[in-house]
Formats: sequence, C-alpha cells, structure tokens
Amino acid sequence: MKTWEKNIRRVEPYVPGEQPKVKDVVKLNTNENPYPPTPKVLEAAERMNISDLRLYPDPEVTDLVHAIAAYYGMNDNQVFVGVGSDDVLSMCFLTFFNSDKPILFPNISYSFYSVWADLYRIPYEKQPLDKDFNIIPEDYYKENGGVVFPNPNAPTALYMELDKVEDIIKHNQDVVVIVDEAYIDFGGKSAMELVNKYENVLVVQTFSKSRAMAGMRIGYCFGNPELIKALNAVKFSFNSYTMNRTSISYGIESVNDKEYFEECVGKIVKTRENAKERLSQLGFSFPDSKANFIFATHKSVSAKEIFEKLKAFFTFRY
Repeated sequence: MKTWEKNIRRVEPYVPGEQPKVKDVVKLNTNENPYPPTPKVLEAAERMNISDLRLYPDPEVTDLVHAIAAYYGMNDNQVFVGVGSDDVLSMCFLTFFNSDKPILFPNISYSFYSVWADLYRIPYEKQPLDKDFNIIPEDYYKENGGVVFPNPNAPTALYMELDKVEDIIKHNQDVVVIVDEAYIDFGGKSAMELVNKYENVLVVQTFSKSRAMAGMRIGYCFGNPELIKALNAVKFSFNSYTMNRTSISYGIESVNDKEYFEECVGKIVKTRENAKERLSQLGFSFPDSKANFIFATHKSVSAKEIFEKLKAFFTFRY
C-alpha cells in the first residue's frame, strides 16, 4: 500500500435505493409520494426570475425557516433547515454525538445511521427489537453518548406511542435524543410537543414523503435554540449555502398550502388501508403500518421471488 493510501478515510457507503427510469410505477424502495407537489409550486416556478439565479441564496434560509416555524407553532430560532432530512441527520450526528460512549439506535432501522457513525468515527450499539418488531424503551436506559430512532420506524412502519418516546427521553436527559419522523404525517402523533418540554430533544422531518418534494431535497428539525444554534455553526463551517433559491421558494409554497397537503396525505392513508386489506386476502402478513409503506411477508412466496418477477414484468413491459 502506498503511503498516501493509508490516509484515506474508508467507509462502507450507504447504497441508495435503485431508481428505475420507467414511468407509471410506484417505487417501493424509496417511498416516494404518488401525487405531485401543490400547484402553488408550479405558480412559484412561473413567477421565478431566472436572472436571480446569479445571486447566492440566503444562507440562513430565513423565509423558509419562518414559514415552517409559523406552520407548526414554533419560534424561528427553534428550526433548522437542511438539504433533505439525511443532511439534517448527518449534521446532527456530527454536531451532537462527540462522546467516547456509544450512541444507541434500533438494530432494524434506517441503515444510514451506522454509515454516519462509521464516517464520523462515532461508537454505536444497535438495540434489538422485540418479537413483534417494536422498539424496547428499556434498552435505551443504559449509559450512552446519544440516542436516535425513527418513529414510525423504517422498514417496519411501526409507530411508537408518544408516552414511550417520552420515556426514552426521560431516561436520557444527559445526551441529545433525535426522533426521526420522516413518516409521521401518515399516522401517529409527532414528538414535536416534547421540544418545549425537554431541552435535549431534536425532532427531524422532511418534505420528501408527505409533501411530495423528494427531488428538491428539503429537511428540517425542531429543537431548543441552543441546539439549533450549534447546528447552524457546524453547517456554516461546512457549507454556508446549502439550500438553493429554487428549493427555498418551492418549500415555502408547499408549507403554506395546508389544504392540499392534508388532502394528499389522506389519500395515501386511504390507499394504505385498502392495500392492507387486499394484501391480507392474498396471504400476506405485516405489522400495523403507520407509514406510506407496508412491511409485508407472504406465507409461501419469498420477497425475493416476488421482487424479481415484478421487476422482470416491468422490464419486459417497457
């Protein structure tokens, strides 16, 4: 090995879900919204002055931060915005998980957690789920360097009741606890109300799922002003202009159209419940999904076989 090769940071990278180029399919691996963004986004695009793209965007993302804060009844200094929830979560790992103690997260969960931990040299321990795929709050009582978990969890789609979320937080008030709520709009109660109750809590959400804007990459989180200030300090030390002008403009319009947002979420939830019924009739079993996907298995046909046959069908079709 050459000398310079010894100094390369080596990680096992996260592998994004396959992105088929064909249309008229719902990609189950990325949980995208089947509906388009609010029509107000198109109106914003038509109003946009293209010559403004020569200008740098607002590094503090002031208008979008204010829109998000106003929508959720928070103060502007309680909101951090990043380039998708992955960017927000990554910044959180880098900013708050700097102990020599391991951070804790579920064993079956978002696979990016372990990738970030390895990238930033953060020790971690994965906590097993119970036999029904539920997170076990008591497993997070032990000493640690921080806690992160999705709610609803992915890929199980199971929602953990807010009293259990709070129980984990109560037992971890010396570290930062991150509740990753990428799918919360499809079922369950957000932990957002706990932000004003506990100073060590961050609640992360995204525009990619319920707001149908995965292509714009907008994520955000809520926390006490000191946590948000720390996140911004790290962001500005990394890249001052992380959010482009177009994303800011479209994001504001999305937030402001509450009626369209709730309509689309309602349609997806209805489709999910109908799908549960039909899948049960076809011999599938699954936990009670509160996300925009279903963690299903069939009693006699493997998931691999189903996937390969569906893929072959659509490959032949297109």
